[in-house]
Amino acid sequence: MLAGAAEDEVVAMNSLTVNLHLMMVSFFRPQGERTRILIEKSAFPSDRYAVVSQLEFHGLDPARHLIEIGPRAGEHVLRTEDFIACIAREADRLALVLLPGVQYLTGQLFDLEPLIAAARAAGAVAGVDLAHAIGNVPLRLHDWGADFAVWCSYKYLNAGPGAIGGAFVHERHGRRQDLPRFAGWWGHSKERRFEMGPEFTPIAGAQGWQVSNPPVLSSAPLLASLEIFERAGIARLREKSLALSRFMRSLIELRLGRAVDIITPSADSARGAQLSIRLARGRAAQWYERLTAAGVLGDWREPDTLRLAAVPLYNSFGDVARAVDALAQSAAP
Repeated sequence: MLAGAAEDEVVAMNSLTVNLHLMMVSFFRPQGERTRILIEKSAFPSDRYAVVSQLEFHGLDPARHLIEIGPRAGEHVLRTEDFIACIAREADRLALVLLPGVQYLTGQLFDLEPLIAAARAAGAVAGVDLAHAIGNVPLRLHDWGADFAVWCSYKYLNAGPGAIGGAFVHERHGRRQDLPRFAGWWGHSKERRFEMGPEFTPIAGAQGWQVSNPPVLSSAPLLASLEIFERAGIARLREKSLALSRFMRSLIELRLGRAVDIITPSADSARGAQLSIRLARGRAAQWYERLTAAGVLGDWREPDTLRLAAVPLYNSFGDVARAVDALAQSAAP
């Protein structure tokens, strides 16, 4: 439901970065001139660490084989056409394009369908980090044709820090025997698992990438959360989310004006629940401390960015009004 995928294309396992490494073991296979990985500038640091370490594992210099694309001068967010143009320029050299669903720093929701199509048309693998998108915005991973995706469940999926993450593998790869992978007990054929044989036979679909038993205690909160998502429905949640974020933006602009800069796109199609707000340099840390003391728990990113997300499952319009009022008071001299 939340990933927009068939049941056998999705698996709950490990954590986001572990899953990203496991996916790159199978899907980042540099050969000949096709050795480069494309990511966005200011990608979540853990993603960049994983990508760099995979390049180095293959004996490749990240300075030459990692491509990072950023916004145009004076802009905060990436343009879809610029990303596609970069893919086209590097088409013969790209092995993997790793896309964000929602960019963690700016809150930009990427138009994934044309980006995935461009990556695959260039002959590259298309992977997606959905850490800030799963449970936040509707997704259609199967229809979009992503090769793989990974996510955590402690953000919009509400399972808490350390909870089990997830992965998507498109069905066109689910039964491939030629893909190398790091094999383990829990990815082995369920019918033959307890025969204790020496040969690994992967489960068809995404479950075949499992390595170890799922941790029960970190899986239970996710199960409870998913039951609520099933009752609420992602379409209804998205409708409320957009209304909440519109309301929050209008109040911030009314109360704080030019004292802040909202760098998250204003278009409904280009954002999730989050608004990223750049505060006045020199006073930003003080603003954030005052806001926290007032009981509003946002998220701070150096040097000057506050992230506020009105989550539709449990935040109200009254919560938004109180948060913006506290922000305005924290900005007072």
